[in-house]
Amino acid sequence: MRNRTFAFRLPGMSSFVRLTPPARPFDLALAPPGSKSLTNRAMILAALATGESTLRNALFADDTRVMIDCLRKLGFDVHADETAQTIVITGQSGAIPARSAELFCGNSGTTIRFVAALCSLGHGRFILDGIERMRQRPIGPLVSMLNNLAARVRHIGTPGYPPIEVLADGLPGGNVRYGSETSSQYLSAVLHVAPLARHETRIYLEGRQTSWPYVEMTMRLMDEFGMLVELERDPVTHEPTRIILPAGRYAPRDFTIEPDASNATYFLAAAALVPGSRISIDGLGAASLQGDVAFAQLLRRMGASVKIERHRIVVEGTNTLEAIDADFSGIPDTAQTFAVLACFAEGTSVLRGLHTLRVKETDRVAALQNELTRLGAEVEVVDDTMTIHPPAKPHPASIDTYDAHRMAMSFSLAGLRVSGVRINDPSCVNKTFPTYFDRLRELGVGIS
Repeated sequence: MRNRTFAFRLPGMSSFVRLTPPARPFDLALAPPGSKSLTNRAMILAALATGESTLRNALFADDTRVMIDCLRKLGFDVHADETAQTIVITGQSGAIPARSAELFCGNSGTTIRFVAALCSLGHGRFILDGIERMRQRPIGPLVSMLNNLAARVRHIGTPGYPPIEVLADGLPGGNVRYGSETSSQYLSAVLHVAPLARHETRIYLEGRQTSWPYVEMTMRLMDEFGMLVELERDPVTHEPTRIILPAGRYAPRDFTIEPDASNATYFLAAAALVPGSRISIDGLGAASLQGDVAFAQLLRRMGASVKIERHRIVVEGTNTLEAIDADFSGIPDTAQTFAVLACFAEGTSVLRGLHTLRVKETDRVAALQNELTRLGAEVEVVDDTMTIHPPAKPHPASIDTYDAHRMAMSFSLAGLRVSGVRINDPSCVNKTFPTYFDRLRELGVGIS
């Protein structure tokens, strides 16, 4: 087994691709591109550090390109080399060089939320906006949180949503309360910048936190850049209750980005779907910063052979996948991958904790229900729980992707077992994984 990269490009990529299952089991080792979540977080921390940081195996995709553009418009020196997959950023010790900027964030939630908090450290006027769908994605909880830390941030369109204006004069800091919101990115955004506030910041956490593994990722990455965060937990429930962020400075780093664990789930699931197949994902494992590596445990529960090493995950396919009941509140980006697998499992699958999926690039819950039905599944949705009754035999279908990258990648998995599955608007994978269909072809999947 060895890693390979194809320079394969599909004619008419903007319309659709049709998939044909592999003719035989596959046995491959591969690593998806670098993590979007880590790349965008690391760029923020590098900009806040005291000197030059080099980020290796960085992801170059729509979401990270808008982050790079925003940092440049804010006056940071950013050298991006796509061929070498490196980004070099000269940090300014918490200062924002520009005194004003209009920042376009596309449809990248991490970019608009992280950069809004970053701007609060500056001095001047900053406007943040995105595409039309971004104007439907909430940012109100972050605006409230920053204002409660004595920043000046306001909505200049629909209350609770972008665009927003930051009238910055440094971030005072202080005490703030944070509930269980629809996105953990609000909390991560404030964590990044709080050590550069004028006063120690204490965040009191109320209720069970959404997507907590992503917050843990943020704090572990802050530690990588020399900033230790103090976390307190309830002695009985062990739920996080308070985060203390003393004033400090980030240190520059030479940091290698892990492969994207969310994008790795498609290949792990592919191996589970095709009996006799084997996938080895190098660079991810028990030591990973990313919570989505827990998806491999779900495959084990479904009956696949799974080996999780410190820096590698290996999955081997099985003749029968068993339906399971699973909670996705901590790993929401893997829910779509699992939902497609459920169409090929024996029994009824239940997906819980899906509330955050309604405020992503599209309403992923509604989109999942629509497209799973096209494959022949019966799907019931009650609040944040989805129940999937698989068809006796999934049938080919034309799958709409709703300009959402995870819809395209997850439903392509059906094409490993069903001939003639068609994925519409496949170019939406450019958001986080531009070469996805190239890599899928390595598994022996026919693409036309």
